[in-house]
Amino acid sequence: MTRLEIDLETLVAWRRDLHRHPELAYEEHRTAAFVAERLHEFGLDEVHTGLAGTGVVGVLRAGRGNDAIGLRADMDALPITEASGVPWASARRGLMHACGHDGHTAMLLGAAWHLARTRRFEGTVYFIFQPAEEGRAGARRMIEDGLFARFPMRAVFGLHNWPWLPLGEFGVHRGEVMAAADRFEIRLRGRGCHAAMPHLGRDPVVAVAALIQVLQSLISRETDPLRPAVLSVTRIRAGDAFNVVPDEAECLGTVRIFDPALRARIRARMAEVVDHVAAAHGCSGSLDYREGYPPTVNSAAEAEEAAAAAAAVAGAERVHHDPPPSMGAEDFAFMLEQKPGAYVWMGIGGAQEGRILHSPRYDFDDRALETGVAYWVELVERLLPRRAAAR
Repeated sequence: MTRLEIDLETLVAWRRDLHRHPELAYEEHRTAAFVAERLHEFGLDEVHTGLAGTGVVGVLRAGRGNDAIGLRADMDALPITEASGVPWASARRGLMHACGHDGHTAMLLGAAWHLARTRRFEGTVYFIFQPAEEGRAGARRMIEDGLFARFPMRAVFGLHNWPWLPLGEFGVHRGEVMAAADRFEIRLRGRGCHAAMPHLGRDPVVAVAALIQVLQSLISRETDPLRPAVLSVTRIRAGDAFNVVPDEAECLGTVRIFDPALRARIRARMAEVVDHVAAAHGCSGSLDYREGYPPTVNSAAEAEEAAAAAAAVAGAERVHHDPPPSMGAEDFAFMLEQKPGAYVWMGIGGAQEGRILHSPRYDFDDRALETGVAYWVELVERLLPRRAAAR
């Protein structure tokens, strides 16, 4: 592993400070100020704030090269009450860094520190500290605010800690990494009545129960089992009293898919099913379907570079090529729609003990901080090699 110009103690102090002070999407004011102050201290050539409200971009140049790449870390936390029991647990009740964005931010800061001191590369590195990854599409907002126009780069790279891989190992995909994530809400309207006299009404509760069964068949009976797809109904709401058939019932949930054509077909079939099942029960129905994050798809060449950098840091035997993708979602997908790049998983372990992402018991493993910094440094020096001195 590259000898880093930063010590683990400093990285841990940063990470734990960020962990104590979590902030939700677009509210990362303290975090953004912390990041910007560190980047100024490191002597970066430029530090830009305010993209997507709380986003920060640091600019570091070395040599005369015109090539440029971007490295991205996310900064926001989640509305979860922490139950990790660690001394550095969240000081804000109901908010928690339950996805490791505190670790991501600390690692990218560490890479900026090291690269600003050594500058053993030729070109420009953009350090992108993004707000609002957790469901609020901060990556898209940064792009809309001119991220790639103001900071032209040929490729962009992301990293996420992965509790399902052992500490220090990597997973790198040459294509699909994470699924598209869509949200739907279905409302069925019937006619309310006394529960003892159901024949006088049109029961939307029975209709929504039947609808859920049919929706599941869109995946289990209409979708090729070799094409990943998930449709989950996650909430049902109807009525207020035990003895009243309500006028309305609703359900909501999510669809996770990689293939754009399958995504469109499932959406169309859901609309048909809602109409037909509602009509069969004497009700009317409506579907509100909202496309969310697109699938996260790496470009092959950049994925190979990322895998090579990971192998140089962790050893080739600790890099997993093309592991099964996740049906989770990631808004780094918006950046990969605009630029070639790669999003890798870095193992931190802990899944077997229940310390998984979005769990109140989660905590980023500080032993992984140096590995993440070394990966970023290796990637930069590999993609922006310093030219040999003229003789």
